[in-house]
This record gives sequence, C-alpha cells and structure tokens, in this order.
Amino acid sequence: MPSWRSWHRPLVVFSAAMAALAVVSAVGLVVDDRMLVGAPIWAKPFKFAVSFTAYCLTLAWMLTLLTRGRRIGRWAGHVVVLTSLAEMVIITVQVVRGKRSHFNTATAFDSALWDAMGMTIVVLWAATLVIAVLLLRTRLTDRATALAVRGGLLIALAGAALGFPMALPSESQRAAGNLDTADVIGAHSVGVPDGGPSMALTGWSTTGGDLRAPHFVGMHALQLLPLFLIALVLLAPRFAPLRDAGVRLRLVRVAVGGHAALVALITWQALRGQPLIHPDGATLTVAGAILAAVAYGTWRALRPAAPARPARNASSASDKEHVA
Repeated sequence: MPSWRSWHRPLVVFSAAMAALAVVSAVGLVVDDRMLVGAPIWAKPFKFAVSFTAYCLTLAWMLTLLTRGRRIGRWAGHVVVLTSLAEMVIITVQVVRGKRSHFNTATAFDSALWDAMGMTIVVLWAATLVIAVLLLRTRLTDRATALAVRGGLLIALAGAALGFPMALPSESQRAAGNLDTADVIGAHSVGVPDGGPSMALTGWSTTGGDLRAPHFVGMHALQLLPLFLIALVLLAPRFAPLRDAGVRLRLVRVAVGGHAALVALITWQALRGQPLIHPDGATLTVAGAILAAVAYGTWRALRPAAPARPARNASSASDKEHVA
C-alpha cells in the first residue's frame, strides 16, 4: 500500500480542514439554538463537513493507485478540492446569515449562491467521473482491490447523481405555479414538504420519501467497499478461507452487487414517496430477495473449491498401460 506521504496533498489538507469545520459545527449545534427547515441550523454544515472529510480522504488514497494518467488525476483532485471548498463556503455563509443554502431563490443574492452551488456540484461530479475513468483503465494487480475501488466509485457516482433530481421543482411546486417568483425551488423530500417530521441525526423524512437516503448510501460506497476488503484481509489470519485471494474476490463481488441493489431499492422507495423507516410490503419483499441473494452469494463464495477431476482421456490411457 502506498505511503500516506504520496497521497494527493490538497485533498488531504482539505479533509483536515473539513474535520476542523465538523468540530466547529458540532459546537454550533450545542450553543446555537436556531432552527432552519425543521432542523438545527448547524446540522447541514456538520453533515457535509463529515462527509467531505471521508470522501476527499478516500480519493486522496485512490489517486495513488494510478499507473497512467497521473497528471490528469492530480488536476481532477485539485478540481474536487476547489469545488468542494466553494460549496462549503456557501453553506457556511448561509448558516451565518440564518438562511437555507439549498433550493433558496428568495432573493437575487440567495439565488446567485444557489446557482453557484449547483455549478460546483456538477463540476465536482464530473471531476470524480474523470478519476473513476482513470482507475477503470489502471491495471491493479489485486483483483479484489480493483473491484472494491471501481465498484465503490461507480456506485458513489450514481449516488451523487441522485442530488440532481432534488434541484428540480417538486410536484407541489409545479402545481402551485409561479416558479419565477418562488422562494424555494427543489426539495429533498418526495410527496411531502421539506421540514416535516424527520429521523434523528440524518434529518430524513419520516412521513414521505427522501432522496437523501439513497444519495448518502450510494456516495459512501466509496469508503465502505474498500473498508470491507480491508476487513477481509485483517480477518484472514483467523479465518482460513479468507486467505484465498479468490474467496476475497468473490466476497467483494457479493458486496458490490448487494450495495448497488440496496441503493436501487431505497431510491425506488423514496421516489414512491415512502419513508425509509416505514417500508410497505413491496419494499420488504424486494429487500428480502436482496438479503437472500447476498446470503446465498456469501455462502457460495466461502465454499471450498471442488477438487479438479482427472481428465477422462488421461485416465483411460493410464488404465490401458496398467492392463498392458
């Protein structure tokens, strides 16, 4: 594994800055009792800072795996830092002003900030796509590592892309008309207004669908799948089957498929206006099928390989020699 000193330095520095901002935001959660759209006003910068800390630190490591296109990858990392920084500055400025950052078109200034944030999000996604393409073209010696990295990146890109529909006018906003003069255009929730009853910590709606759930689960495949592989490697000395590289590869395949299926399921659930914690029969049925498939795949991955059968021709020849 490459030394941490070779990691993309701007991404590492930005991750450290975001960790510091997470601490500041946590203090804000304690000392500032202001609420915004049904949540503590410092909740958004706290969650974004924690997310960016993990996201950028993971990309900083992944860029060390490149064997070709390193210069392009380095510049893509710079773009990730600049766009992420711009997004966090806008979020923090709006918190200080006591205004919402996302979907806010109440004034010309608010609208300009939201438009700028929208552009940074698109560019950030495109820069991550460039890194993903470079890693897809990079030959990694360990196939399980290659799959964990590439699968994590592709699922993360799909999860990040779920942020784009949130910026579109919701059904109720379209029905109300007058989008040119609306104070808010876009929403996290589906079927209910933003700011209603929500889950603790995450803030996801408990009365309607919420696209932030698949957005979050998808984006953090970037960390979870490589961490899953690291866990397999660490457990290998105590669990003999995991010492086999083929077993680890098969288990990572199951993890990638299961994570992708989970993101698809909760996206479908959210788009139907259904809260994550209140699934209906159809959602539970599909969830059960995914769980069964993952359990079966895990069992198959851990099964010892069947001994190779001797070739029939070779066996026949041996018998003839014996008879002779």
